[in-house]
Amino acid sequence: QVQLEESGGTLVQTGGSLSLSCAASGSITYISDMGWYRQTPGKQRELVATITAGGKTKYAAYVQERFTISRDNAKKVVYLQMNTLATEDTAIYYCYADVATDMWAASRKANWSRGTQVTVSS
Repeated sequence: QVQLEESGGTLVQTGGSLSLSCAASGSITYISDMGWYRQTPGKQRELVATITAGGKTKYAAYVQERFTISRDNAKKVVYLQMNTLATEDTAIYYCYADVATDMWAASRKANWSRGTQVTVSS
């Protein structure tokens, strides 16, 4: 069984910065992709950023170089550094980890966190 535990969500003022972290634990042999999604009430969960095991990153267009995703493979932790926050960034942020038996596995299982609330106020 795999568990993902988030931390760092809180209230922050417009223009401020915030760091989120998500640690994976449990029966894990290999983690492929990791990343972050976010969701607001009445809207579909949307991509924020992803990062491969090799460190290749992908960001949503609205990030506009404000956010940085990174990971520590030894600690099985993925991070999200958010800068120049705006009210539009207010959402519940979820992290995920694609778990497989090894780096050559044809299939992998996506595991999700319970989410952490980020609120940006003006």
